Amino acid sequence: MKRLLIVTDAWHPQTNGVVTTLTSVIEHLPALGYETRVIHPGLFATVPLPSYPEIRVAREPWKLVRLLDAAAPDTVHLATEGPLGLAARRYLLRRGIPFTTSLHTKFPEYVNERVALPLAVGYRFLRWFHRPAERVLCTTESHRQELARWGMRNLVVWGRGVDTDRFRPAPREARARPRLLYVGRVAVEKNIEAFLDLDIDAEKRVVGDGPARTELARRHSDVRWLGYRHGDALVAEYAQADAFVFPSRTDTFGLVMLEAMACGTPVAGYPVTGPRDVVTEGVNGCLDDDLEAAVRRALVLDRRRCRAHALTLGWPQVAERLVAALHPLAPAAATDPSSLAA
Repeated sequence: MKRLLIVTDAWHPQTNGVVTTLTSVIEHLPALGYETRVIHPGLFATVPLPSYPEIRVAREPWKLVRLLDAAAPDTVHLATEGPLGLAARRYLLRRGIPFTTSLHTKFPEYVNERVALPLAVGYRFLRWFHRPAERVLCTTESHRQELARWGMRNLVVWGRGVDTDRFRPAPREARARPRLLYVGRVAVEKNIEAFLDLDIDAEKRVVGDGPARTELARRHSDVRWLGYRHGDALVAEYAQADAFVFPSRTDTFGLVMLEAMACGTPVAGYPVTGPRDVVTEGVNGCLDDDLEAAVRRALVLDRRRCRAHALTLGWPQVAERLVAALHPLAPAAATDPSSLAA
């Protein structure tokens, strides 16, 4: 069994697509001959991320050196560009150890939305961080093309999957009005107000939390604010919705769209990176620069076709693509921990 070491700033108990992706992929790696060790914030003293108190990051990331020295991995993957990712990158480069990386979020767009930092500055940081990687895994083909336009190299499409045993259709309740659902972080970069402002006679429900919730809940008292939902409670929200609305323009994928489809619920969103790679117009959802128009079209779609599409997207294939992209360490580094500490 080969040893894979993953370094990530996103891990349990966080609830987001990065954590879901890593957890789901790791579950399938033993069948491909890999055992996985994860270095994550929970192994360190942490501090809350500014504006996101539910996300905690390592306070002293440089202390990961002892964990790296003890891991004796055959291959190393850096999943995030946060404090742990930065510390691990420095460690590996100083020792000449090859590694792969992955891009999960549109970090420059997020920062631009929050503090107006120019996109060029954010992408300059991403180019710097990922340039030494043997391969850089990204979510979709349109995401790969977008990153290439910003000058990034060694890009490999990783893709995403969904657990169709867990996320599945259920008997639906009768109701007088359609039910629209949003699942995700309640934050400015998610463009959630485009969902809240829809002029449609429908019940709107929000699953998730975030820094904008208090103010938005005050202004939109007619919306059901449910906080986080997990397990069967989350599946029930997806299955009972008549349409799932994905208003973000800054996501690289949006796993929640696949989860909704697996429950038979069509998706409405904008024609941007992420939704463009997931939604087949008129089959499992609708995309339009007019979000309201997309929602109205999605409400009349055949839910069985949404489920059928999700059944083609399994996590085992995503795990296989990760294994194919991994780069082995030099034999000495892979077998002798002292070589990592050299």
